[in-house]
Amino acid sequence: MTTRGEHDDDRSDPDLGAIMSERRRLINLGYRLLGSVADAEDVVQETYARWYALSAREQQAIESPGAWLMTVAGRICLNLLGSARARRETYVGDWIPEPLPEPTEWITGRSGGGGIDPADRVTLDESVTMAFLVVLDSMTPAERVAFVLHDVFRYPFGEVAGVVGRTPAACRQLASSARRRIRGVQASAGPSAGQADIVRRFRAAWEARDIEALVGLLDPDATATADGGGLAVTHPRPIEGGEQIARAYAEIRRVSGDRTTFLERTVNGLPGLVAWQDGRIATVFAFEIAGDRIRRIWAVRNPEKLRSWRID
Repeated sequence: MTTRGEHDDDRSDPDLGAIMSERRRLINLGYRLLGSVADAEDVVQETYARWYALSAREQQAIESPGAWLMTVAGRICLNLLGSARARRETYVGDWIPEPLPEPTEWITGRSGGGGIDPADRVTLDESVTMAFLVVLDSMTPAERVAFVLHDVFRYPFGEVAGVVGRTPAACRQLASSARRRIRGVQASAGPSAGQADIVRRFRAAWEARDIEALVGLLDPDATATADGGGLAVTHPRPIEGGEQIARAYAEIRRVSGDRTTFLERTVNGLPGLVAWQDGRIATVFAFEIAGDRIRRIWAVRNPEKLRSWRID
């Protein structure tokens, strides 16, 4: 990133504090669009690099630096989403968004310093639940960007159009299409306390290898998906059906035995589980619960996606 002195000795930057205060919004945008904190951070770095590549006159001519930064970040994400589809073709197994810990806000796992930098937090709400992110990932890049900018960040379609490169009317249609896909996730969302009870009961039944109890907690049409990225052993394809999942998970418990401890942790703002094995976090489990049954389980085992998780 070019410093002020290196770029232009005579420049008069807009308030640096105001510029840097946008970092948190940029991180939040990047994670929702890309499903990866590391990628979101790269987007933020590139966005600021482009800001500081402008001359002082160009910076001062920008009426709203915050809006400019969000627009640039959105365009970078749009380009990355296009290339991500190609990269997924070579990804080993199923790809699941990177899970986020912490009960209210997530902090990136940088080392050093005892304080929490608010600029590194991703605010947890319904738009970062695993179910929500998985549906977002099924959308076209343009749908995803239009929906997130308008419905999550409340950008008017006129500004969304400048990011997506389409007319406001076209962006409105993109967001509407995305909204229809997301309704099922929103409809299934229930009180966190009730979901915690179901996850807790699932944990107890799993530890006991009680197949009957597990079947009772799983929707008959439930699906369990795992992401090892070729770096951890997982079931190679999604497991479909409540009874099949119960039997598979009971077998996993039998094989792992006393080596694995299941901990109750918040995952992307909702009750989840963490498997602690051989002195490290081996798996993070996220759940989608509809009514009083578990409909989806996502098991993230790719160690590259678990670097920021720790047991305090």
